[in-house]
Amino acid sequence: MTLNQQIEQWLQTNKQNFRAVTRPFVTLSYAQSLDGSIAVHPGETLALSGAESTCLTHQLRSLHDGILVGISTVLTDNPQLSVREWDGPNPQPIVLDSHLRMPTSARLWQVNDKRCWVLTTRNECSASDGPEILNVQSNDEGRVCLTAALQLLYQKGIRSLMVEGGANVITAFLKMRLADALVLTIAPRLVGGYKAVSELGITNMQQFPALAPLFNARSGNDLVVWGNLQYGDHLQ
Repeated sequence: MTLNQQIEQWLQTNKQNFRAVTRPFVTLSYAQSLDGSIAVHPGETLALSGAESTCLTHQLRSLHDGILVGISTVLTDNPQLSVREWDGPNPQPIVLDSHLRMPTSARLWQVNDKRCWVLTTRNECSASDGPEILNVQSNDEGRVCLTAALQLLYQKGIRSLMVEGGANVITAFLKMRLADALVLTIAPRLVGGYKAVSELGITNMQQFPALAPLFNARSGNDLVVWGNLQYGDHLQ
């Protein structure tokens, strides 16, 4: 069985066994260096994945109903969030954009086969030539409340969600214990830069998120690590 087949089988099984009825199954997926860096500095782009790992990322996109990034990723990378390196359907593109900063020049502004959804705390209406604006309640920091956002996405038919970043979004999902699985590509580089995961507000070793069971395999020159995310008292 190939790596792609292994991960697809594992992911499909976990989605089928997921029992929450108010939010989608959430997979974190991103690439980092050996030392955990995703960029040299915040706001910069750094291509870390090799060709094989990029194909895997696009395969994962095709296996989820929706794909979510934060506005910082849009402003930095201008992504398409589509499936181009694999044969499969495009997921629903979704952006966390509390203050509606997405420029009209963004690729996600263009209406392709799926109109982008923008989750925001601003009470504004959608325009016919851009993304669909979805108002969500704010959290204590004035940002989109992730719990409310996931409930809304579930109501709109999203049963599985892939979260690609950036760092603030990845950290927020981990802090809120709202990520269920992780597929991590590790490039054989030492960057000494901007990390994917920042302060989680945890000091007890037993409370740190962990992968259990843990799987790993080579993908070209990269190492892919994947597994179910377990939290605190639920660690097995």
